[in-house]
Amino acid sequence: MTQPPHDEPTAQSPEELREQVEQTRHRLGETVEALADKTDVKARVQEKAVAAKEQASAKATELTGEVKAKAAQAVQLVQEKLPEPVTAKAAAAAGQARQVWHDQAPEPLRNNRAPLVAAGAALVVACVLLRRRKK
Repeated sequence: MTQPPHDEPTAQSPEELREQVEQTRHRLGETVEALADKTDVKARVQEKAVAAKEQASAKATELTGEVKAKAAQAVQLVQEKLPEPVTAKAAAAAGQARQVWHDQAPEPLRNNRAPLVAAGAALVVACVLLRRRKK
């Protein structure tokens, strides 16, 4: 027989020896599984792809919230600084833009239009302001 490892005591009975063999088999099986997992390149690439997709989705959600907040701030700032006649013209233009949007935009875009409408309204107001300053 071979010498047992230094960290394991020698078995005193056949039952203890069977138990040690079973434990060794179990540890060896776990080691083989761990090595097999490390060599499964396809699975590791898929795991990394899923993680990257989740991270990108979370970042997109975060940025969408930031853009919505900044658009709302811009609209509020513009509304505060505009005189009433310009505000009325901008509201009319926004109403026309909404009608055109409803008539011509594809269905998937129409269902998620709030950020686009806010940005469009801000753009219309900015154009009106720029025209007014040039005169």
